[in-house]
Amino acid sequence: MANWSRRTGETFPVEHGGPDRHRVLEPRAHAQREVRLFMRRLGVLIGALVALVLAGTIGFAITEGVSLAYGFAWTLDTVTTLGTIPDPGDGGGRVLKVCLELLGIGTLFYALATVAEFFVSGQLSGVLEERRIEKMIDSFSDHYIVCGFGRVGRQVSRDLRAAGADHVVIDPNPANREAALSVGIPLIESEASDDEVLGQAGIARAQGVIACVDSDAENIFITMTARELRGDILIIARASAEDSEKKLLRAGADRVISPYKTSGSEMARVALRPQVGGAFDVADYRMEEIEVSPACEGVGKTIGAVSGAAVIVAIRHPDGRLETQPPAATALRVGDMIIAMGPPAAVERLDRMFQPPRGFSPIRGAIQGL
Repeated sequence: MANWSRRTGETFPVEHGGPDRHRVLEPRAHAQREVRLFMRRLGVLIGALVALVLAGTIGFAITEGVSLAYGFAWTLDTVTTLGTIPDPGDGGGRVLKVCLELLGIGTLFYALATVAEFFVSGQLSGVLEERRIEKMIDSFSDHYIVCGFGRVGRQVSRDLRAAGADHVVIDPNPANREAALSVGIPLIESEASDDEVLGQAGIARAQGVIACVDSDAENIFITMTARELRGDILIIARASAEDSEKKLLRAGADRVISPYKTSGSEMARVALRPQVGGAFDVADYRMEEIEVSPACEGVGKTIGAVSGAAVIVAIRHPDGRLETQPPAATALRVGDMIIAMGPPAAVERLDRMFQPPRGFSPIRGAIQGL
């Protein structure tokens, strides 16, 4: 579990540790250690081969009295066991050749075994995949960094992908890696609250950071880290608990979204106003999509008679046809979906006018009409 400290009455995580995190990141750390070990072994092998060739070249030049160029060619011929150059004439040269053959064959076989082990263990594909992801991220500019690839993070990624927006995902869970890569989304398998990880994700070139991991404490830490790295970047954070919203704003978030509050408000809105398909507020105005329900007050009336202070900007008819800027004389029929905009009081008046009678359910009405 993380350690905690209190500052100004608020709780913040001060250390990212604990057995859960290490257990998740251990496979990745092991793979990185294997790659580093292979690179060290490969470097030692290359150094040994260079030293062997240099020693053989100088040795043949001394024992056989040949030039360094001929000694180099003779050494390569001996180490690779080609045998195209005749054996040396004296005993010292023959001893040198036997030593070069033994050491050369042993070194080459060890190099072959090392490379084969690297291929068989699957580390090469991992290295190439990491390099491909790095190049993809380096090519991004004005992109978004999505921290967390759970249910909320995946929905965010789907919407960004549908909008054609480039984005990078940061998530420490190896199980989410394949899900992200399968749809072409680069994923960095690490903790998003790490400065180096955010730098690797291109925060210096990014347009925004979306912190949507399951833990509010982690989202607070991600927000603080991102704000410290980029003071001008847009940060949108998820809050599960209501008291976390103020903390996230104080940590540097520009907007805080609570999925539970949003979904609860939407369910209550549908229960209270089943005829309203969708609504959002713009400054001092509200725009709603309102369905003309059977037996409501506004059915059969014209737009001019019902609009009042609101403006009906479009009508979507039951056959799917969209009529923009409908004339005031247009009569409203059951199943029409009007898109209205105006002051909240004017739009609420339309809500009441098109609200179905008490006890009426559009779904039950549709079933009964079959």
